[in-house]
Order: sequence, then structure tokens, then C-alpha cells
Amino acid sequence: MSNSLSKGVALVTGASGGIGAVYADRLAKRGFDLILVARNEARLTSLSARLTSETGRSVKVLRADLSNKADLAKVEAILRDDPNITILVNNARAASVAPLLDADVERMEEIISLNITALTRLTYAAAPAFAARGAGTIINIGSVVGISPETLNGVYRATKLYVIAFSHSLQHELADKCIRVQTVLPGATATDIWEKAGIPYQNLPASIVMSTEDMVDAALVGLDQGELVTIPGLYDGDEWTRFETARRALSLRFGNSVPVPRYELE
Repeated sequence: MSNSLSKGVALVTGASGGIGAVYADRLAKRGFDLILVARNEARLTSLSARLTSETGRSVKVLRADLSNKADLAKVEAILRDDPNITILVNNARAASVAPLLDADVERMEEIISLNITALTRLTYAAAPAFAARGAGTIINIGSVVGISPETLNGVYRATKLYVIAFSHSLQHELADKCIRVQTVLPGATATDIWEKAGIPYQNLPASIVMSTEDMVDAALVGLDQGELVTIPGLYDGDEWTRFETARRALSLRFGNSVPVPRYELE
């Protein structure tokens, strides 16, 4: 059990299992107190008891469905008002593997609500508070499908592309506020989100599925190393650097007052 001073409070969403529970474990062992947010209160309470026993850290539990506006507002208020919070881990998410013609649009709206709306609102609650204190870290859990639009369900892919683009914007706007923003892009990871999406991860090739422990440990090493984007399964990190360099260079070529010659009327 640790009796050391806390490094602050980390608020972790989707913390009742999978990636979120591992983040809670690792951050507690790094000396952070915790606020754990998820819908499954029983699992949160069990995790809280274990982490308190093993680490001596303060671990609070908040049962909340982030697709519910009232529940989401409660978490926003905590992020705005608790001056001890130093890390926000936006991990809560939903997924689908259903093709467009087979997908239920109501389910797609739920995915958008959780993966985009909740993440955005929690970030908007945390960022001004972090800026006012001159410190803070926001970790947004995206996915490699955000840069692979041919993979899995189109709405899910689009929400993860949003996470990447939104995080890039945050990095640009908040860099001088001493706020760190890390985007984590896991590949296939051994969590129950796959089963909920329609394909248990056990049905995937074992060679492409990373354990949650390895994924989070790699992501935290990336955070320690100052990475803005961490892709635990990408062997050559320079590939991402080249991709980003090419994207940024291309973005400077879009502004012209007249259409380019290939679109001229004959």
C-alpha cells in the first residue's frame, strides 16, 4: 500500500473493464487518485476496492451513462469544479461492425452520442479548468480505423476519425496553455467491445489482437515520451510522421481563388 502524496486525480471514463480498467490500475500505481466513471456500478465498486487495497490511493466511483444528458452533465460539473483533477482519460466508447445497409440508425446515433458528443463535452469541461491552472493532460482513446475508412462500420470509423481531428485541433490550440493532449490509436484489442459490436475478439486472428495491458502500457510509455499520437501496434513510428507531414503539406495547397485547370470548361 502506498502512502505517498497524490500526483492529482485522474478521471477515467469507461472504467468498469477493458482499457479503462487497465488505465485506472496503471494510473493508481503511478500515484494518482481516481474518479472512475461507467455504467456498471458493481464492476466499478469492485475495481475501486481492489485498487484502494493494492495502492492506497483514493478511488471514487461515479455510475453514469454518458449517452444520457443528465448523467453527462454530472461528469462535466466534476471536471469543471474539482481543482485536483489533472488527467482526463476519454475512453468510454461504443462500436459496431454492421455494414450500412444492415445497421440500425438508432444504434448509430447512440455511437455518435458516446464517441463524439460525450468526448467533446467532457473535453470542453476539462480544458478551461486545466488552462486556468496551467497544467493538465487529456488522453483521447481513438482507433486505427480512424485512418482506415475501409475497416468495420462506417459510423464507428467516422467517430474515430473525429477523435483524431479533434485532438489535432486541441493540440494546436492548447499547446501554449501547458495542456497535453495525447491521441491513442489502438488496433484490435482484447476487450468485450468487440462482442458488443457483433464479433467477439476471439474470432479474430490472434496475431492482430493486443492485450489491454500491453496496449495501455505502450500508450503510457508514449505519453512519457511526449508523443502527440501513439499507435501501439505500428512498428515504424516514422511512418506516422511521414503520413502527417504529407497531410499537412497537402492542406496548404487547397486555397485557390479559381478552379484548377483540370476543371476548366471546354
